[in-house]
Amino acid sequence: MRTGQTHLFNPGPARVPAQGPRLATVAQGDLMPGLVRDLRPVFGTTEAEMLFQPGTATAAWETATSNTLSPGDKVLVACHGQFSTLWGDLAAMLGLDPVVVHAPWGAAAPVDQIDRLLGADVQGEIKAVFVTHCETSTGVVSDLAAVRRALDSSFHEALLFVDGSSSIGSMPFAMDAWGVDIAVTGSRKGMMMPAGLALLAVGPRALDAAMTARMRRAYHDFNDMRAPGAVPADLLSGLRVALDRLHAEGLHAVHTRHRRLAEGLRRGVEALGLSLVAEWRTTCSDTVTAVRVPEGVDAREVLRIAEDDYNAAFGAGLGPLAGKAFRIGHLGDINEGMVLTALSLAELALMRAGARVVPGAGVGAAQAWFASGIPSRVLAAE
Repeated sequence: MRTGQTHLFNPGPARVPAQGPRLATVAQGDLMPGLVRDLRPVFGTTEAEMLFQPGTATAAWETATSNTLSPGDKVLVACHGQFSTLWGDLAAMLGLDPVVVHAPWGAAAPVDQIDRLLGADVQGEIKAVFVTHCETSTGVVSDLAAVRRALDSSFHEALLFVDGSSSIGSMPFAMDAWGVDIAVTGSRKGMMMPAGLALLAVGPRALDAAMTARMRRAYHDFNDMRAPGAVPADLLSGLRVALDRLHAEGLHAVHTRHRRLAEGLRRGVEALGLSLVAEWRTTCSDTVTAVRVPEGVDAREVLRIAEDDYNAAFGAGLGPLAGKAFRIGHLGDINEGMVLTALSLAELALMRAGARVVPGAGVGAAQAWFASGIPSRVLAAE
């Protein structure tokens, strides 16, 4: 029998804060205008159409793709981790022609390769570029502004699709400024909701492309998503509560809090003598950190000990990182104490799994960082 609280440090589903049923009886038509108004700043847009769909971010991938492209279209896909690779796989399954550019797991999307291929595509055969903003499997963020510059410098008309599953709602996202044509996310990470709601921001160029797209679709049709009753009211009510929380704290404060907490966690990890999967500190995510375990230590055993003995759920290493790394989610409804708890329990599990770490070293480094700045609660009140 387990006692006490279960500690959820997955990169998703994130912790769902307590929320009341006060909106359960509000009509969908009354909810929708406010949801659109308050969701647009989260995506960093003033002009995109906001669409809602029952499903996960993967459903949003398929919806974005099938409504704006046609069979056989070439799409340029940056693959540098589990989820960016899966998006390319989905494109192939839907009958598109993915042109894949690879970067090592731990690196960001290879803008130099993207730039070169776009420049060489003088006939404009590439119809879209797929980029994952935050690769959840590695804890790496890609430079979307640089991808947009690559498109513009080549005078290329390809649409820019972005998966913001583990960034939107927790990190700055500037859809309009970065020239993103479609951005997608789900409800279970930065939006602090259970899984089940896919969110899409569709820009003007993507809406124009949808007028001539010939890919077959049924459930994933933009027009059906615009119909009243397309999304269960409880999901929209949950989104209303989530948006109220984000705007009550203030988006700048939310982003600052995540940045500070992530830096404290990274300092703690490095104080333990462990390395990050991310190759460069400048590309580290503020929502998820992937940690390499020492040689001779099995990350799967670290995860088992953490869950079985300490009621702590961390994320597993995926693909080539299975058994070699684990992931710590630090997004959504989270504060300094929760990050310190994550580090403390990770230390315990690592020691039990055979890693030679100094007890308290990680927690101490994070504490020193947090003590040097403004606490999250004060930031939210300013």
